[in-house]
Amino acid sequence: MTVIKQDAAEWTGGCQCGAVRYQLLTPPEHACICHCRMCQRASGQPFMAFASVKRENLRWTRGHPSTFVSSNVAERNFCNVCGTPLTYNRVESGSIAVTIGSLDAPEAVRPIEQFGIESELSWISGLRALPAKRTEDWKREYSILHIDSHQYLPVEVIE
Repeated sequence: MTVIKQDAAEWTGGCQCGAVRYQLLTPPEHACICHCRMCQRASGQPFMAFASVKRENLRWTRGHPSTFVSSNVAERNFCNVCGTPLTYNRVESGSIAVTIGSLDAPEAVRPIEQFGIESELSWISGLRALPAKRTEDWKREYSILHIDSHQYLPVEVIE
């Protein structure tokens, strides 16, 4: 079962600073969210979202990530310059998962499964009910006229 929108022309991604970039030679085969404590700590977030491809279909196109062996089962790749988590690699499998947030077009991938639900934080299900505001409203509220981003932006960003 494919979990990918067919309109994504190129499957590329990378870290926040641009030191490490990758390309997927095929669309991801599977996408998921993991709530386990290891993923929470690795990302500093309540969960991580991943999209998997066969290992031979991932190409590093700029730089090379650093690797942390997070358990006897998995390795995690990240940028050693900016710290962006990039992959989860279950060593015994033939696939590798990129973090959905590191894709240049993350909206093109939709998770279809969740793991580690025993560690899901109790407030996750209520997020949609929280008050929400757009970035430009937040900037106006705090009198921020311009944000001079140091992120690598492979695509045009409209503010």
